[in-house]
Amino acid sequence: MLLTEDTENIFSVAFSSDGKTLASGNSGNTVRLWNIATGEMFKTLRGHTNWVFSVAFSPDGQRLVSGSWDKTVRLWDTDTGQQLKMFTGHTSVVWSVDFSPDGLTLVSGNENKTIRIWNIGTGAQIVTLTGHTAPVKSVAFSPDGVTLASGSKDGTVRLWALTSPLLLKKEKNNRRRSWKRFLQNYAPVPSISSVTRNERTIMQLSIM
Repeated sequence: MLLTEDTENIFSVAFSSDGKTLASGNSGNTVRLWNIATGEMFKTLRGHTNWVFSVAFSPDGQRLVSGSWDKTVRLWDTDTGQQLKMFTGHTSVVWSVDFSPDGLTLVSGNENKTIRIWNIGTGAQIVTLTGHTAPVKSVAFSPDGVTLASGSKDGTVRLWALTSPLLLKKEKNNRRRSWKRFLQNYAPVPSISSVTRNERTIMQLSIM
């Protein structure tokens, strides 16, 4: 099957959890939804003002998140095609986005070397993770939601312990008082020995 768009570049594609729908982000500043059974493009999500580099479905397939060159992360209703929320704060291109397995949290990686974690319910930024020395091109939650992986142009893959005690302490510096309560309800806190000296990552893999 060949799915054809009228835009020059397709930057990202993602399947819904039931495998019936495909989403694509493109250089036409839109996200398109496709029926896999028929090959029909049945919905276009409009709102971004620049290229869409990353798309991801929520675990239940009812929502979709997109990241764009317009520096925003946007949340969509896949049934109606309506934009539900816009997450702002990035100061450069958003290269990659992902949903947590429980569908409550978003993560985004961008050109300015940072990763941001967002509360879907409130639209608030929970925390900013720093450590990469070049743009963050890819982010992904582990299946249990306890670990976050990020890949960067700096040649490293980093694994972040989202429930580490050291990360919980970042709430004071970032004035995110809900962060500690969120993580305590989200997953058990591992031992402090699982965190490396930089107080940010539990593992760093260098890509040669």
